[in-house]
Amino acid sequence: MIDLHCHILPGLDDGPDTREESLRMAESAVADGITHVVATPHSSEHYLFDYGRVRKLRDELQEAAPAGLVISTGCDFHVNPENLAALRFEPAPFCINQKNYLLVEFNEFSIPPTMDHTLHELKLAGICPVITHPERNRILCSDPQRLSNWIRLGCRVQVTGGSLTGAFGKVAREKALSWIAKGMVHIVASDAHNAKRRPLVLKPAYEVVLDKFGRHIAEALFVANPKAAIEGNLLPYAPEVQDVHKAKNRFWFF
Repeated sequence: MIDLHCHILPGLDDGPDTREESLRMAESAVADGITHVVATPHSSEHYLFDYGRVRKLRDELQEAAPAGLVISTGCDFHVNPENLAALRFEPAPFCINQKNYLLVEFNEFSIPPTMDHTLHELKLAGICPVITHPERNRILCSDPQRLSNWIRLGCRVQVTGGSLTGAFGKVAREKALSWIAKGMVHIVASDAHNAKRRPLVLKPAYEVVLDKFGRHIAEALFVANPKAAIEGNLLPYAPEVQDVHKAKNRFWFF
């Protein structure tokens, strides 16, 4: 499996504080069957994104990491004027593996109407926004049509593995499962922050998707699509979005 969203680098944000904990996360990933992780520290008003420091920490962690684990970099991009200005100036440091996919996170209190235009501008600039964990965002959970519109615009969607296993509550689990059934989810990632409370594992979530939707979709969300994003290629699994207003429990018959 490939994990496109995790906070594994030490001392950068609300992820691990020490290199030792980062290594424990790396060991957990390998034991779980993860072969490639993308270190995605926050880039926000609270956490400065210093690409030089990110690369240095990545190189140090890669050297010490268990055999069989490849570490790339990107960021957890918060949409604000300062970040957008930096992205327009030099987009590669912010993107997954310095290609063209960008993890985009929204706060839970306000998503301005101009966001549609902002996402459209990113697409025109050759950047593919990947909306992170919308199933944990109150605004998008209450207005899934907005998320559906962004997907039709060309954005992609990543849900958190812990949401599928119930770690983030009933609503997040129901939304994640329902949106997978409707073709609105393209990637599952750990969004790991530490070695215990939010660990770097994906297998439990993979098993949920395998059980409810079959191996084809499980492999697409955990392997094929993340691999394509790392390489900067079109995602092989990007189905047409179904009507978001259909009965919410229809996924049980998928």
